[in-house]
Amino acid sequence: MPNQHAPHVVTDAGTVAGDWENGIASFRGIPFAAPPIGELRWRPPQPPEKWHGIKQTNRWGQSSWQNRDYCMAVGGGDPGVFSEDCLYLNVWTASPFVGEKRPVMVWIHGGGYTIGSGGLSPYIGGPLASRGVVLVTLNYRLGHLGFFAHPALDEEYPPGEIVNNFALLDQIAALQWVQNNISAFGGDAENVTIFGESSGARSVLSLFSSPRAKGFFHKGIVQSAYTLPDTSRSKALRRGKALADHFGLQQATAEQLRALPQDSFWPLSGKLGVAPVPIAGDSVLPEPMIAVFTAGKQHPLPLIIGSNSDEASVLSYFDINVAGVVRRVKQQHPLGLRLIKCLYPGVKNDKELGRQISRDMAFTTMGYVAMLGQHKAGAPGWRYYFDYVSENARVQCPNGTWHGSEIPYVMNNMHLIEKSQVIGGGFTSGDQAFAEKVSEYWLNFARHVAGKSTHIEGDIHWPVWRPRKDKTLRFGNEGQAVLKVEARFMRLRLKLFRLLMTKLVKLD
Repeated sequence: MPNQHAPHVVTDAGTVAGDWENGIASFRGIPFAAPPIGELRWRPPQPPEKWHGIKQTNRWGQSSWQNRDYCMAVGGGDPGVFSEDCLYLNVWTASPFVGEKRPVMVWIHGGGYTIGSGGLSPYIGGPLASRGVVLVTLNYRLGHLGFFAHPALDEEYPPGEIVNNFALLDQIAALQWVQNNISAFGGDAENVTIFGESSGARSVLSLFSSPRAKGFFHKGIVQSAYTLPDTSRSKALRRGKALADHFGLQQATAEQLRALPQDSFWPLSGKLGVAPVPIAGDSVLPEPMIAVFTAGKQHPLPLIIGSNSDEASVLSYFDINVAGVVRRVKQQHPLGLRLIKCLYPGVKNDKELGRQISRDMAFTTMGYVAMLGQHKAGAPGWRYYFDYVSENARVQCPNGTWHGSEIPYVMNNMHLIEKSQVIGGGFTSGDQAFAEKVSEYWLNFARHVAGKSTHIEGDIHWPVWRPRKDKTLRFGNEGQAVLKVEARFMRLRLKLFRLLMTKLVKLD
């Protein structure tokens, strides 16, 4: 019986032992790369050392250095122990798992590339694994440890091979581990879906745009990705030199930079901080992600993308005043503001108008841009809009679904999330019923969708996106549990914002 003996799996580095949890085998804290410490700081991830005997993988791996209070407040809970040695992943799979070929889903956590881990309670994968997939979550280097450029480090690379996006390479290394090992957990290495939210969603889009990620996954799901432009390499180099100056290293060598204490980076903010986007121009992401999708040059694989009805809820954490957005548009594009107001009939208050403009320009538009790119690339895509609010949270969330609030519905694990992390204090049976419907679409995408698919099965038929019909699946309407396919959803707004976003969406 499963509960009598711990589950064991032989990986290419050695045997791991996990735990049984409600009939699901869970493996927590599997190393997928060597610790990126010492000489390996700011280098591409290397294979993990092999071990003899059995490694107990029943505890979360260490998380990358970050602000614990910030993560507990808005990132999904306590990320646990911090260390530069943070490259670990977690696997959930049903029993028996030998010889099976289940779809694989790899979750990339969000947190603005500065907070989070794959072991937070909103990401626990047992419930999805119980419905026939192998679920993987992972840690990656955060902040300056994950994204950094400095001339002294650039000198270590041959021309054309410079790396600044170490976090993206960590994600690729985890996907390579999946290719090499997931069959031993009952997973199908030829059917891997990557999915993530916020900066995790930006990671999915960046991996679609990265030549170094080719062949390591087969489809993707993007939840609440933002249109903020990638950091240019020239800007990243200036920031890197400013950081070195901050530590008194005006003529820094690579050795001196790697000798800086591992916990010295995460408290830095402002001009010394890290933007919540990758760096465009290195060998991992040679071109900005938005430019790649605009040209239709991403990997031509199936994609789901969407966002929530109150994404503006997250902007206060970036000190963005939504009413100020209207003033900025009025100053820079007075005629454009008149047109924009026509697209929001009945909205007269600047704060409310700014909230909706911010939501659509910074988040909703990314789905439209990505779908146009999918069409150019000849790959299928599906767009959604999430507007269901948990029954106990409707008083606190009058403007709709907050940034990140769709995750418990996608993962269908709301019964495992601490009540302190839930708006309104807890979920209801009605919320759970809606989660079953939402997660089934994600599962069916992972199970069945391929390059020529025309729909996703679920409670209602979800047709593939096409430019003229522009059909979008609404998960909820004004907070209520409704599933509805809507044609030309926000189309006029998004066509305009696609042109304005590169000038108006910025943190400065």
